[in-house]
Amino acid sequence: MRKNFPLFAMLAVGVALALSACSEATEPVPPTFKTNLKSDEINNSAFKPEFPLHYETFLRNNESEIMTEYGGSVAYNKHDNVNPLPEGYKHAQPYLKNLWLGYPFSYEYKAARGHTYAIKDILHIDRLNRYDEKAGLPATCWNCKTAKMNEWVGTYGDEFWAKDFNEFREQVDLDENTIGCANCHDPATMELRLYSVPLQDHLKAEGKDFKTLPRNDQRALMCGQCHVEYYFTDKGQGTAKKPVFPWAQGKDPEEMYTYYKSHGDTTTPGFEGNFVDWVHPVSKTPMLKAQHPEYETWHNGVHGAAGVSCADCHMSYTRLDGKKKMSNHHWNSPLKDPDMKACRQCHTDKSPEYLKQRVIYTQDKVWEQLMTAQDISVKAHEAIRMASEFEGEKPADYDQLMIDAREMCRKGQFFWDLISAENSVGFHNPTKALDTLAKSQQYSQKAVDIAIQAAAFTTAQALAGDIKTLVPPIMEHSRELQMDPEHMASHQWFKYLKLTPKAEKIWEGNKRLVPAPTAS
Repeated sequence: MRKNFPLFAMLAVGVALALSACSEATEPVPPTFKTNLKSDEINNSAFKPEFPLHYETFLRNNESEIMTEYGGSVAYNKHDNVNPLPEGYKHAQPYLKNLWLGYPFSYEYKAARGHTYAIKDILHIDRLNRYDEKAGLPATCWNCKTAKMNEWVGTYGDEFWAKDFNEFREQVDLDENTIGCANCHDPATMELRLYSVPLQDHLKAEGKDFKTLPRNDQRALMCGQCHVEYYFTDKGQGTAKKPVFPWAQGKDPEEMYTYYKSHGDTTTPGFEGNFVDWVHPVSKTPMLKAQHPEYETWHNGVHGAAGVSCADCHMSYTRLDGKKKMSNHHWNSPLKDPDMKACRQCHTDKSPEYLKQRVIYTQDKVWEQLMTAQDISVKAHEAIRMASEFEGEKPADYDQLMIDAREMCRKGQFFWDLISAENSVGFHNPTKALDTLAKSQQYSQKAVDIAIQAAAFTTAQALAGDIKTLVPPIMEHSRELQMDPEHMASHQWFKYLKLTPKAEKIWEGNKRLVPAPTAS
């Protein structure tokens, strides 16, 4: 036995070292590059000679016809659940135009196509006014559409944000300047870098340096530059119209909602100092418009908490021409791959069909609650409208009841909108999605109940009925239609909007249809 002791000892040491090596996660080391490109290069085609295979996958973002059960890349109208693709789709929310009435989103809101269409689609969307020299929205709206932001912010500094969007229409190349390589990489070295000023500002406020963050955090933040909730700052709250992420108190809905209660300049009684995107013309409620909080939803979901990055699922590794594996730059839903390769990198024991059905099972449950929350939000606006026009004997605390009803309406719709705008139909974080929608329904129902009380309970019977009968969905509305008196008489809620003057279209994409006005 003693003769064999050294052998046993060596084996024990070897096993201990092996176990130690397995237990310590090592930080992945990315490849290094030195390209022939300058760091300020933003044209997408310039990257093709350097990275032809990556560029080949990037061009697949031009695909715009493949759908999954709940999404895809066909730009259908997201309120149209009547007409077939490409105009509408079975999983559409019919009350979007009602809920956003008085805000540019009510004119047009379509499903997003691939990232390569970012500039083309925003230049044609009716949310930006193409019938006026001014778009009516700030240059901030360019922020998540193009790496040309580096050039513009470098030229104008913080004055850029409050400029009008239309001022920059003629300065972009629709293909070369759309979302691409320079939005995430330093062209000279291909190191990951942030082009997003608001995200740079947020990290600085947290005392973090992007360059020293773990590689996986950096990868996630590439998507977190834009796939987030944000707002444009009011005067007196910072640089006018500069985008800010409302994360100072946390990234969950309650925390963001609390943040918005003290970062605005509104003087509306009961809402003083709140941030307000617009006032709903029917209920006179100061509203919040949620954006697309994928990053906030994902980060503490089952995958985010486990360290699975956005790129692991949406840019999964591929092999082309027998080369070393590379990240697929077709930013895509894993559900579009019949083999579900992205999911099966980890879930090796599950079949593609099983994995697909688990995703759809979650989305079915979230969608059902999303539609319920939508309907109660509409009922909240109608209940408040009825109470505001009530002419009978009002309760002694009528004014406070109306403030409380509007507060609940604002909060309920914001919570619904966070999940409606988030692009996974709840899959990035099913627990948070269902919890947020449950709270949305509770807040909106409280708005209805309080408004009924403010109207001395005289509206209770009418509001007990089907909301779709009481307030039909608005199926058609646009900037051009708002110039038409006949259209403006076609829905009961339109009487709370102003008829706009007739005007000819000035812009088509990034081209003028009429000459620019001469300087006086």
